[in-house]
Amino acid sequence: MKELRIRVLAGVFVVAAVLSWAGARLWNSVGTLPSVPLAAPVVLALIAVVLLATALSLRARLKAQRDRVPGAKGVDPLMAARAVVFGQASALVAALVAGMYGGTGVFLLESLDIPARRDQAIYAGFSVLAGIGVIAAALFLERVCRLPEDDDNDHAGAAPAA
Repeated sequence: MKELRIRVLAGVFVVAAVLSWAGARLWNSVGTLPSVPLAAPVVLALIAVVLLATALSLRARLKAQRDRVPGAKGVDPLMAARAVVFGQASALVAALVAGMYGGTGVFLLESLDIPARRDQAIYAGFSVLAGIGVIAAALFLERVCRLPEDDDNDHAGAAPAA
């Protein structure tokens, strides 16, 4: 399994932000811009909390397993792999959603004197922050589940296996 790359996540964010900003300008010129739901930052924050709780739980269980604590509950490798895949998928979707709300929020900055638009810009800003939280939690989860051999291969510059 390949690690998440910050460049890929940043690229998804930037492309989504630019397209969302352009789409918001176009949509506003032909009609009414759809609102940013209040649930957007809440859902993203909940996903970040779930990812963080999973990472902390796995980290504690792996540490107890490494330290050979009597009665320590081990970590099933398949469960750890599923957690990492969930984290990676969440990070990619969060980068896309945060980019969309970021582009919309930048467009809404032009009309902060209108109370409804100001509220929408605030919701969009919180959505971007929550999306960054999801990405950070996913990267932490990925780091927790990294195998010890992975650290050696990253720095040794070893050629890929044939």
